[in-house]
Amino acid sequence: MNSAARRIGRTLALVLPVVLVLSGTLAVTRVPWASPGTDSKMLTASSENASTKAGSRAPQDVLRDRLLVELQEKNPGVALTHLQEETTKRPSLAKHCVAIARALGRAAVAKYGGAAHRAQAWSRPVCDTSFATGVASVQ
Repeated sequence: MNSAARRIGRTLALVLPVVLVLSGTLAVTRVPWASPGTDSKMLTASSENASTKAGSRAPQDVLRDRLLVELQEKNPGVALTHLQEETTKRPSLAKHCVAIARALGRAAVAKYGGAAHRAQAWSRPVCDTSFATGVASVQ
């Protein structure tokens, strides 16, 4: 009796994963987004229920994008100065300061063609030296 149970267990252990993989593969191929004709139907159905607020961007995203453009047009020092000014004017942006400063650090390295030492020259103690952290993360 014990050997029969072992054989059944071994058979199930070999067959069950195969059955699960095959059924999962078949299930994925039968979803509505697999056919190209249903894409437009899904988009129109979701666009009717979409809110207009979904298109607006968060203030920290707008600030980050503006500072990244400024960094490219001028220099990282100007962008860091404006970041410091904005976080002082609007304290609600202070919690995003670290992420923005790191993004500026990475962008500065990219601006100088990977020369981290040139980007690091602009480093300041804005947001706990997060700019320097962003520069170092690219290396």
